[in-house]
Amino acid sequence: MSEPEFLTTTRSAYDAAADEYAATFRNTLQDSPFDRAMMGVFAELVRQGGAKPVADLGCGPGRVTAYLHGLGLDVFGVDLSPQMLAIAREEQPRLRFEEGSLTALDIGDGSLGGLVSRCSIIHTPPERLGEVFAEFHRVLAPGGYALLIFFANPDASQLAWPFDHGVTLAYRLSIDHVAALLDSAGFAETARLIEQPGEDSLRGFEFAHFLVRRPD
Repeated sequence: MSEPEFLTTTRSAYDAAADEYAATFRNTLQDSPFDRAMMGVFAELVRQGGAKPVADLGCGPGRVTAYLHGLGLDVFGVDLSPQMLAIAREEQPRLRFEEGSLTALDIGDGSLGGLVSRCSIIHTPPERLGEVFAEFHRVLAPGGYALLIFFANPDASQLAWPFDHGVTLAYRLSIDHVAALLDSAGFAETARLIEQPGEDSLRGFEFAHFLVRRPD
């Protein structure tokens, strides 16, 4: 069965842009204190829940994967782009990186203690987000946590607004609609942080950090 067109397009775009992307966002977490703060909370909660592994979904060049490893998590990265994975493996040779898509993760049911999706759901067609969140729920163990970070819009009139991401088609997502989809997928919201764009921000939009839990 052929894969959905949006996956092929996204993979090709990131393969072509991999070197430039990795160079441009080399200090991505250093420049993102709110991301670090929420990842710190996420890591603490996951560690309290036991020793199950954590997946960094849409890991790109692996900088977030390495940061989570530094927080004491047994983490591996998953990405759609072979070229991105090649950079991740070169920069972080002691960590594991696998090719895969958010819609069909090659991860066993209930095998993860946590997962992080930082700016990876933004390339998913809005009508398929429920499918992705159901897949997140499937791979998380009961009591496991998911941290989702995405370009946001506080407007509740619709789910998504396309924008020029610079690599490939992406979407700003309604905060309330995403919360409702996560609830429908079986998640319980633990916390949310909405980051306003600063004057020197490269993002230009609100940024949402959602921490949810798969109930026991």
